[in-house]
Order: sequence, then structure tokens, then C-alpha cells
Amino acid sequence: MTSHQNTQTMKPATAAKKLGVYLEATPAEFQEGVVSRSELSALQADPPEWLQELRRNGPHPRPVVASKLGVSIAGLARGGVTEPLTTEQIEALKQESPEWLQRERATQAEVRKEAVRIKERNTERAEKARNQDS
Repeated sequence: MTSHQNTQTMKPATAAKKLGVYLEATPAEFQEGVVSRSELSALQADPPEWLQELRRNGPHPRPVVASKLGVSIAGLARGGVTEPLTTEQIEALKQESPEWLQRERATQAEVRKEAVRIKERNTERAEKARNQDS
């Protein structure tokens, strides 16, 4: 009986998501092929020039745009940003600081504070439970 090592592969869209890049901006050979886990690891460990350029200048996918602006993906949509943006466009938005961006950043800050509060509460509860069990 022989064991065969199946190489796990993923669609280009999945690989692009894991690399944090906009699929449509990647080279055609990346978009048209499949990517193995080892190829993905190699791209992450030693990114080729095209990948470095995309990460540096974009266009960036929505999760990256949201992160760079400090808002949620839903906040981007509420602000009317539905297309990928370049780093230059993101910086311009930060400079303009439109009212929707200020509002969404404030909302995101509240969400983060609430997450910290809940985490601390859960930690305290777990600690109390451990002490009662002792």
C-alpha cells in the first residue's frame, strides 16, 4: 500500500485574499492558474516584485482599504466606497477626512472599546469560576 501526498491547491481568488491583494490587479498567470499551499508560502516568504508593488501601491481590496482607513468594511460601503482604492487614493481620503470617514472611525473606536470591555469581563468571570472551583 502506498500513500500519495495530495497537493492542496486553492483558487486564485482565495490565494489573493490570503495575500491581501486585489485579484484583478495580479498578473494573468496568477489569475488563470491554481496556487498550491507551498506556492502561497513561497509568495509570502519571498514576494516577487509584482506582489510587493501591489501591496505598496494597490489597488487594494476592501478589507485592506478598510484597515488602512481604520473603519469596517460595512463602514466603507456606508461611505460609498465600493471599488478597490490605491494607496494614493486612500491617503487623499485621509487628508480630506470627509464626515462619513470621521463618523465611521468613531464607530470603529467604540466597537474596539466594547470588545476590550467584553474580553475583560469574560476574563474576570473565568477567574471567579476558577477560584470557586478551587
